[in-house]
Amino acid sequence: MADISREEIVHIAKLAMLHLTDAEIDQYTQDMQEILSYAEMINQLDTSDTDETIGAVEQKNVFRKDEIITFENRDILLQNAPTQEEGMFEIPKVIN
Repeated sequence: MADISREEIVHIAKLAMLHLTDAEIDQYTQDMQEILSYAEMINQLDTSDTDETIGAVEQKNVFRKDEIITFENRDILLQNAPTQEEGMFEIPKVIN
């Protein structure tokens, strides 16, 4: 099994735009290694006699029907908005 390096953790943190301290990098390296070790242990299990299954329960779509509901009083909805602009929720930009 391949070990995960400190540099790989730093690279992943950079991709996720995380600013980690040296102690956090060391901790995440150790945690990730434990996760990978566990996954390797699971991969070693003999599943040749196990039936395939997609899920533990045979439920189908349990979501409610999507219905359009007209709400007449926009001001009541917007009273929960921290900021609003032109009758809409204003949110901070999330893309760099």
